[in-house]
Amino acid sequence: MKGAPRGPARLVGRRYARRAPGEPRAVGYLYVLPALALYGALLIFPFGQSVWLSLLHWDGLTAATWAGGDNYHDLLTDPELRAPFAHALVLLVFYSALPVTIGLLLAALLSRARVRGMTFFRTVLFLPQVLALVVVGVTWRSILAPDGLLNDTLEAVGLAALTRPWLGDYDWALPAVGIVGTWVGTGLCMVLFLAGAQRIPRELYEAARLDGAGPIREFLAVTLPGLRPQIAVALTLTIVAGLRNFDLIYITTSGGPGNATSVPAYEVYHRAFETNQVGSAAAIGVTLTLLIFVLTVGISRLVEGRRT
Repeated sequence: MKGAPRGPARLVGRRYARRAPGEPRAVGYLYVLPALALYGALLIFPFGQSVWLSLLHWDGLTAATWAGGDNYHDLLTDPELRAPFAHALVLLVFYSALPVTIGLLLAALLSRARVRGMTFFRTVLFLPQVLALVVVGVTWRSILAPDGLLNDTLEAVGLAALTRPWLGDYDWALPAVGIVGTWVGTGLCMVLFLAGAQRIPRELYEAARLDGAGPIREFLAVTLPGLRPQIAVALTLTIVAGLRNFDLIYITTSGGPGNATSVPAYEVYHRAFETNQVGSAAAIGVTLTLLIFVLTVGISRLVEGRRT
């Protein structure tokens, strides 16, 4: 080309073009650098410290000794350490599966029917999301107490045989806490699904009705596929909330009776601050973090794969 530099001048020009200040890529890195530094200081560095502590035997006071993989080996072989993870998986049914299912049903009903006071219903169902979990825990602890509102109601309707100390019963304590989680998460899922349903083109519903689709077929063929992104978001939020659940357990049962309601997040607190097993607590925390990461990435990949 005429006028293009040749030889050394052309080489120098290329190098200058690569290293020129103000290049879009370099400027982009400068823009995100403060956020990356903050993210690293507040998240990556503490997580690295937790990984290091999980490789030690340490009571938090005296000198630590090297443990290697002993804490993780105990996590796999000790039934007392495996139980909190089993309880967390059970709670995922109440914290994630039920809220998503109920939220889908409520969104389908409310989006089809013209209900007076729609804003009121949405507000009431979403209200648990704006309450602090400490307030929720204290309220439900009084409701589920032996002399609480639930047992009083059962006695009033002639079902006294069903009364029990819900949070003190080995068989019912975990489901009782799970029901509280369902109550908290349902409103969030419903609002997400209602917002998503409003973005589904009305023409799809009209076409389904012209083809003779009833309400159930319409829901399965139109509403459910259209809500796939919102379902992924709801699953991610509820699964993370269920696995990192600490507030409700601490306020309502403190892991009891025995360890019937102990979950990983509570076990981290219990071992680190009550029994001085900091290394074991760090191993539980690292394992819980990796479990949450794997599940959330899996949900995202599944949704992206369905889209393609």
